[in-house]
Amino acid sequence: MSKKSKRQVKRTPTVAPVTPAVTPHSTSDITQDYSHVKRDLRRIGLLAGIFFIILIVISIFQNQLLALFVK
Repeated sequence: MSKKSKRQVKRTPTVAPVTPAVTPHSTSDITQDYSHVKRDLRRIGLLAGIFFIILIVISIFQNQLLALFVK
């Protein structure tokens, strides 16, 4: 078998985006309220956990459930 050679890809240099001038802000301007994000993440985690537990229960009783529907 012959050895495979890696194809060399010519890469073009990327240009860094121009960043706008940074102006100093007070800490009250930067501080934001993320309580809604925290609430959403908690809800997503709870739903994911519930679905995961449902999948585990279904996998444990899959033979019995199949027997009910296949008859």
